[in-house]
Amino acid sequence: MAFLPINAKEMQKNGITKPDFVLITGDAYLDHPSIGIAIISRVLETNGFSVVILAQPDINDDNVFKQFGEPLYGFLISSGNIDSMVSHYTVAKKRRTFDYYTPNGIIGKRPDRALTIYSQKVRRLFPKSTIIIGGLEASLRRLTHYDYWQNTLKKSVLIDSKANLLVYGMADRVITEIAWALKSGLKIEDLIYIKNTCWLTKDQALLPTDKIYLKSFAATLKNKNYFAENFRIISENNDYLNGKPLIEEYDDLFLIQNPPDEPLTQAEIDAVYELPYEREVHPFFTSIGPVKALEEVKFSLISSRGCFGNCNFCALAAHQGRTIQSRSKQSLIKEGTTITSLKDFKGYIHDLGGPTANFYQPACEKQLKKGLCRNKNCLGYKKCTNLNVSHEKYLDVLKALRSLAKVKKVFIRSGIRFDYLLADKDDEFFHELVQNHISGQLKVAPEHISNRVLEQMNKPAKEVYFKFSEKYNKLNQCYQKKQFLVPYFMSSHPGSTLEDAIELALYLKKINYHPEQVQDFYPTPFTASTCMFYTNINPFTNETVYVAKSPHEKAMQRALIQFRNPKNHKLVKEALIKAKRTDLIGRGPNCLIKP
Repeated sequence: MAFLPINAKEMQKNGITKPDFVLITGDAYLDHPSIGIAIISRVLETNGFSVVILAQPDINDDNVFKQFGEPLYGFLISSGNIDSMVSHYTVAKKRRTFDYYTPNGIIGKRPDRALTIYSQKVRRLFPKSTIIIGGLEASLRRLTHYDYWQNTLKKSVLIDSKANLLVYGMADRVITEIAWALKSGLKIEDLIYIKNTCWLTKDQALLPTDKIYLKSFAATLKNKNYFAENFRIISENNDYLNGKPLIEEYDDLFLIQNPPDEPLTQAEIDAVYELPYEREVHPFFTSIGPVKALEEVKFSLISSRGCFGNCNFCALAAHQGRTIQSRSKQSLIKEGTTITSLKDFKGYIHDLGGPTANFYQPACEKQLKKGLCRNKNCLGYKKCTNLNVSHEKYLDVLKALRSLAKVKKVFIRSGIRFDYLLADKDDEFFHELVQNHISGQLKVAPEHISNRVLEQMNKPAKEVYFKFSEKYNKLNQCYQKKQFLVPYFMSSHPGSTLEDAIELALYLKKINYHPEQVQDFYPTPFTASTCMFYTNINPFTNETVYVAKSPHEKAMQRALIQFRNPKNHKLVKEALIKAKRTDLIGRGPNCLIKP
């Protein structure tokens, strides 16, 4: 079979009597290189290990979990490509109506806190089996974290899940090391040396010598300042060259986070993405209905991992790291050629990118030799003077892809950092972008217009966006293109007051822009902005930060961004009165709403 087995019948067809690993996921089985489960299973397969996939199992059916028997080396468990709580609930904590990783978008095919629930279930059914948890939900909940849905701090998911080992970050190299160690005869409790993992012990003699102690779970519950201090220390040690082992105490139990592993070499990352993926959803799931998540990625290419943009509200740096790992031109052309041979390919490669499309090389040479700078950003509110800015290699790949037979257009949809683009002294990429790589609209994320808020977001100052917008419009005029700029804005981010929201609303009125989408700040685990939301403290500066926490004030800030919507009139009026800006209520040219 081209797909890996998803049930006992398929396992037997493949000649497997006892699998090496059972891989459990909260998503439908998509065998595509943009899906973490697909990568992990194919990496293990190419190393000679047998893997079966248990996708979206019914948590109430023991037989579903027992159908493969107990695996030789253990269970690998993930909630899926997205944190299950984010996948299930809006920022207003209302149940979502569509699941992008389930056939027909059906809701309820995975439980809330899926990682913990799956792992606890396996532990009950197979009490002596090895359980290794990973994926985004594990990675961002690996230490004490703020849980927005219960409005409290929670212990590491490694403790609650009753698993043996937690793998954080990108696990393709790490899972191979673990698999070979288990095959060699080592027990899971022996694997305390592997990077990118967290493990538990009561034995202080096993603790690393160069460790750093975080404030204990009990201490952070009593003092929010300690949580902010811990977050800063964790951020400073999220680097493979400088990171130290971190120790977190839970009564008589120690949780150890081993330092990050070094990034994949280009040869290694090429090999990962050149494995024999089907680039499809398993037929069992397609027989139920389409899986929306596949549509955007099926004809897309991942060119890189990592992000040195380091936005405070984003967890990518915590999960993938800030060091860019890019694929070779040859590897991308090879995959591009594969895409063009797919039967439903219509000539359009939807994306060439990663966390940030135009980050295709490391931030600077110093970073590769000495590691990440502490308390300093490559990009952010202010750009580092040592940042090495170039689009030359990325553009070279774009040109090569669009020259392939059957390719009509190569789009860039995974996001452009406009501040990085402007910092490039060579304008060639900007010109090529406008001429060849936009599908009518270019989506960018200035996020806000108030510099006070942008500084807390670690996003570039508004003047940078204004400069980019002006240049973008001029280039479109130059090439006689009718391509629009679609800016994304965020409401109620820590630091944003009603006055800041009004400043943004006035800007939107000035440019006559009607945003259809507004992202209300979502406090997801393990981001600096979430730390600010919980503590009212910026963990990097230790300054006090204003936070709009009540649902009503958050609704007012959101309504101000969409002030033209008649449904928002009452909230906008209330916000303007509260902010003492009744001068903006009237029929004048600067007014936001009529009386």
